Amino acid sequence: MFKLLVTCLMITAIVAGVPKPDDINSRVFDKELSDQEHFIKSHHNPAYDHEAFLGEEAKTFDQLTPEESSRRLGLIVHKIDKDSDGFVTQEELKDWIRYTQQRYIRDDVERQWQSYSTDETEDKIPWETYKKMVYGFMEEKDYDPKVHDGDDNYSYAVMLKRDRRRWTVADQDGDDALTKEEFTGFLHPEEREHMKDVVVLETLEDIDKDGDGKISLIEYIGDLYRPDDNEEEEPEWVKNERQQFATYRDKNQDGFMNNEEVKSWIIPEDFDHADAEARHLIYEADSDSDDKLTKEEILAKYDIFVGSQATDFGEALARHDEF
Repeated sequence: MFKLLVTCLMITAIVAGVPKPDDINSRVFDKELSDQEHFIKSHHNPAYDHEAFLGEEAKTFDQLTPEESSRRLGLIVHKIDKDSDGFVTQEELKDWIRYTQQRYIRDDVERQWQSYSTDETEDKIPWETYKKMVYGFMEEKDYDPKVHDGDDNYSYAVMLKRDRRRWTVADQDGDDALTKEEFTGFLHPEEREHMKDVVVLETLEDIDKDGDGKISLIEYIGDLYRPDDNEEEEPEWVKNERQQFATYRDKNQDGFMNNEEVKSWIIPEDFDHADAEARHLIYEADSDSDDKLTKEEILAKYDIFVGSQATDFGEALARHDEF
């Protein structure tokens, strides 16, 4: 368990450390559905749709023959069609895309649930059980970060305090024990509406170095970039981030980001990637223009939804023999 805690600290250090230019938005939870570009030089990239539709299973489908890819897609269609009326609506397709994109969250929750739950706790994990398993090596005198400011116990005390606060917010029935649904909110607070203020508060605490409850431009840039002693000029991407802060982050132009401005930055609400992808897929496959898809329409365009070796950027079907 000590190793787990050290790993958590390492992850925290990485997140708060110096990101590469392509990671400058690592604190933003509104992620694209795929690491692929949707359009490359104005040409549609089907790999984006495959990853959006299949999530982590996309790589598996890339290795299948067209026949097997189409067969498995047929099974998926029945899962998407929740009301079994023979049609896949935009809402059902959107829900499916969200489901596949959140598979890693479900897997993470299940793995950690198995680690912390016991036969005695059954369907809930009490705070004291979690605390003992994660912070059991600490003594009572180590719990207060003010007492240990600057020494090795400081980080552990801060983490314990933060975990306790997040646990309390996740505990919706107030019994100081979390169900699996509440535990999901604890582990992935960005996924639950009632937990989002905790995410904002934790982000503020990470970046607000002078403790005034808001984020200045210096603090914002300092979270993204620490100049090398040999650098003569600030990189272009850092200059762009300064402009982003002035133009988009600091909405009231007072020179700082407050709680609401931080929230709109890290948890934006103005675009639904799953809904946009659902609309796109229906547009591509809806041959009779009734704004919904039959199984036949989906299978006729299986290459758009799941791809195969035949459509994976023109690679030969013979590649299947390698697996």
